[in-house]
Amino acid sequence: MEKLFLATRLMMVDIPGPTLDAATRAHLERYRFGGVCLFRKNIQNPDQVRELVAEIRSLLGPQAWIAIDQEGGAVQRVLEFALAPSPMALGAVGEVKTAEAVGAAVGRALISLGINWNFAPSVDVNTNPKNPVIGDRSFGSDPKKVARLALAWARGLEQAGVMAAVKHFPGHGDTFLDSHLELPVVDKTLEELERTELYPFRKAVEAQISSIMSAHIRFPALDKQHPATLSKKILTGFLRKKLGFQGIIVTDALDMKAISKNYSIGEAAVKSLQAGADMILSLGQPEVHIAQAAAVQQALENGSLSEEQARQSQLRLLEAALRFPGQAQPYPPAQQKRDQALMEQVALRSITAYRRPLRPRRSDRILVVSAGSTFEAGPYGETLAVKDLADLLETRFARVSQFVYDPQQADAFKSGLEQAAARADYLLVVSVGRGRLSEAETRLLKHAFTLGKRAAHIALWNPYHILSLRKPAFVTYGFRAPTLRALVKVLGGARARGSLPFKLRQNRVNL
Repeated sequence: MEKLFLATRLMMVDIPGPTLDAATRAHLERYRFGGVCLFRKNIQNPDQVRELVAEIRSLLGPQAWIAIDQEGGAVQRVLEFALAPSPMALGAVGEVKTAEAVGAAVGRALISLGINWNFAPSVDVNTNPKNPVIGDRSFGSDPKKVARLALAWARGLEQAGVMAAVKHFPGHGDTFLDSHLELPVVDKTLEELERTELYPFRKAVEAQISSIMSAHIRFPALDKQHPATLSKKILTGFLRKKLGFQGIIVTDALDMKAISKNYSIGEAAVKSLQAGADMILSLGQPEVHIAQAAAVQQALENGSLSEEQARQSQLRLLEAALRFPGQAQPYPPAQQKRDQALMEQVALRSITAYRRPLRPRRSDRILVVSAGSTFEAGPYGETLAVKDLADLLETRFARVSQFVYDPQQADAFKSGLEQAAARADYLLVVSVGRGRLSEAETRLLKHAFTLGKRAAHIALWNPYHILSLRKPAFVTYGFRAPTLRALVKVLGGARARGSLPFKLRQNRVNL
């Protein structure tokens, strides 16, 4: 049993709902995992989360980690407090103090719930416009700027009492595959990696950041065979020994297909720890947790995983838990109000004008053109509601209507768009997806600009859509409520003060 509990303290699991049913309670009590990662499915309201967190800690012990992904922008699980702008929105503002203030506000909200580990910020340098998974989660395409802003954000978070985890080591910014679905390969020389991907991580190590999350990506320059999460050469040889990192290494979720398509459940868990991870993110049904715990226990018993190494990982986790104990802290209403005002201000300052877009007049009949009134995307079903934008526009403009098309059959909507546009004075052409626009969708949206109406493109999630349309646009870097309110203010005449945090490629890119 001793080896089993040594194994399970190095595991973080998920749970099925917002309360602990009898089976989940028994499962946590039986295996005493090192922590629990919360998702949106676990969250209903602040009081419920506090009760859930307290109950988890009563079962797993006071040193148990409660973790979450609260990056800002699209990737936010707690939606009940002030919603942080995306990292790329902070890149558009470009101020270190502002990034630190936003990180601190995120930390205050999380620690008020007893959450003491945030798998953020991303320090991936987004140099590939076709990247389907990072995009607005990155602070931009300049490694030095990414390092400055992301580490300021992390500093603010940790000062509020929540441990940061910079990710995804050694860098997920130049991929065109989503590691939730496939195993990406970044085939760059070590010199190229050092110039771009590795720069923010080197700075994170120098800044003694508390934890780093590994990427499910293969980097042949560092290890020809294994993805970073399973690579001893990368996690131990490079990150620990060469870079000198002393903090906690946590894996990205081992249920992601980049790993699960290529390795068995137990094999992935053991290889991650052998590679040098201190904590594995074991997500899925309880059977997955049990299988991984059994595999790690067996590896400890047969000596293929060093017991000394496992105890060293356990010690790192315990020492960090003393620095970030996770006791729920008060979050006074006055402070919540200040944090909300900060998020609104940053959202407004981030909106970026591209190619001098024309604004609508108050009396204009505005037609909002978009793929769906609500649009779901991303691995955890983040939902963007264009209808919310239309409703907000109605508070400032006299007449607003929507034209909704099916992105899978965009060509079939050409005549319908022409008819709807004939009854409008101004077209708001809203691109909503997280991924690339299809050729048919690009054709339809470009067609809107040929109909003789004043028009502007709104890149409402993926900022790189401006490279597909190459039309006058406002770039928002996200779709949460503060950003939508900021966009309406800008359309109403407020200055768009943001600067694009990535380089514009001269060649046309289908995004």
